[in-house]
Parts: sequence; structure tokens; C-alpha cells
Amino acid sequence: MIVDGYVRFLEYQTYYRIAGPLSSRKTPLLLLHGGPGSTHNYFEILDRLAEEDGRLLISYDQLGCGNSYVEGHPELWTMETWISELKTIRHALGLKEVVLLGQSWGGMLLLEYVCRHAPEGVRGIVLSSTLPSSRLWGEEQARMIRQLPSAMQTAIRTAAESGDYSAPDYREAEEFYMELHSAGKPGPDAPECLTRPKQKGRESYLIGWGPNEFTPTGTLKDYDVTELLSGIRVPALIFSGGNDLCTPYIAKTMFDRIPNAQWELFRDCRHMCFAEDTERYIAVLRQWLSGLN
Repeated sequence: MIVDGYVRFLEYQTYYRIAGPLSSRKTPLLLLHGGPGSTHNYFEILDRLAEEDGRLLISYDQLGCGNSYVEGHPELWTMETWISELKTIRHALGLKEVVLLGQSWGGMLLLEYVCRHAPEGVRGIVLSSTLPSSRLWGEEQARMIRQLPSAMQTAIRTAAESGDYSAPDYREAEEFYMELHSAGKPGPDAPECLTRPKQKGRESYLIGWGPNEFTPTGTLKDYDVTELLSGIRVPALIFSGGNDLCTPYIAKTMFDRIPNAQWELFRDCRHMCFAEDTERYIAVLRQWLSGLN
């Protein structure tokens, strides 16, 4: 069963989508998508979990993208806005108890929320290809860029030094890098939710993060909860890929510091383990959730 709608947030509307049996007594799973500026779309791959586990899966398009698209308001794209939106969604949908899953930027939002806002009713957290520190992320991307062909390294360095990211050689290098570590174009047999046209939040990404994955220069550039991870008191499940933007070093940084954590490394996956090895991802997630009810 699918139910969707809108929640009033600030002067705007935030779109939400609920999959699963509304009568379920299991703790709902609230999904926080990446970006900033992606959409909930790819999370529809996990609808099977709602069916097989009898659990509500709730996703939403964060302000600035998808069905919650807003542009021309650069002042909105701060951690404070997205934290406030998350709190609004929980309150509006009556999510007194919840398990949170954050992928990529969504995991940053999750960790900021849990570490700095002490929310009640969070039963567990799932950190999917995410990061505890923008600085650490940038350092790891720089390390992996040094493994690219020298011409691509030069194109990326030149763009960063000049601030001009329009050169064809830079665009080619960025596309190559992202295909190696993030995702390629969906094939003809890909789930519809991965090929469906979507309204990306380009402004929210640029202002919030920066011009690309390896240059965090936006409002989130100083994000760092590394020293707060030891204070997390709920169970945590960490997913990451062997060829992920979230390198094994980043994942291990979280795993080593969160007291009650389980880490699943998908050796042959990139940044979207749930899309590249859906069967295993859902199986591991379902088993872990069973310990939380």
C-alpha cells in the first residue's frame, strides 16, 4: 500500500511517501535521501522490505528537490533548515518511535540530528555510504583522485584552482570518477524508480555542499560529528561499498567510534549498495531490524 501527501514546512510543502501496511505495529523506518538535492526516488527499491517485513517505510523529498522543489532561496540551504524539516516530518506524521536510515548526505543529516539534538524515540540508525566529517570526506576523495590518469588529475586541480568547472576535460574527469565510485547510468533492466525523470536540487547541492563530491565548500563544509559518535547509545548498522565514495576508511571511522555498531562491507559495490546488491542489502537490513522490532 502506498500513501503520499504533503506536510507544510516554512512557507513551502514537503512531499512524503509511505509504503507498507498502515496497521503495522513495527517501528517505522524513516529514510533520508542523499544530495543535498537528490530525491526519495531510489528508496522505492526498498519497498520490498515493507511487503516482506510488514513494516512502514517512510521517505520524503527534502526541501529543494523532487516534489518539494524550491529554487532561488540560497539562504535556505543550511543544516538548520534540513534538521527543522526532519523534526517537522516526524511531528506531522506522528512518528514517536522510529528507525532512521540515511544514505550519503542523508546520513550526515541523521548523525547531526542524533548527535546534537538528542531526539526521543529513535530506536536505531542505519548509516548507508555516509560520513561523519566533510573534511575527512574531502581528504579521501583527494586520495582517490590521485589514482586517476594524470591528465584527469590535472583537469580537476585546474578547475579547483580557477573555480571554473565548465571545461570539457574537467567534466570528463568528474564523470569518470563518479562512474568509478558513485554510479553509472541505469541500464535497460534497472528499476523504474532509477530511470524516472526527477527534479534535482542543483541550487541546494551547490550552496549546501559545493561544485562536486570532492570539493566541500558550501554551508556544510565544517560539518564534523566524529568526536560525538561515541555518545550514540542506540544500535547502528553501517553499509558501505568497496569502491564507494564512502571509502572503507570513512566507514571504519564510524564503526570504531559508535559503541553498538555493525558494519557490512559490500566489496564490489559503489555508492548505492542497495541498488547494486539489493538482495543482500534487504536481507541484512531485515535481519538487523528484527532485533529492534
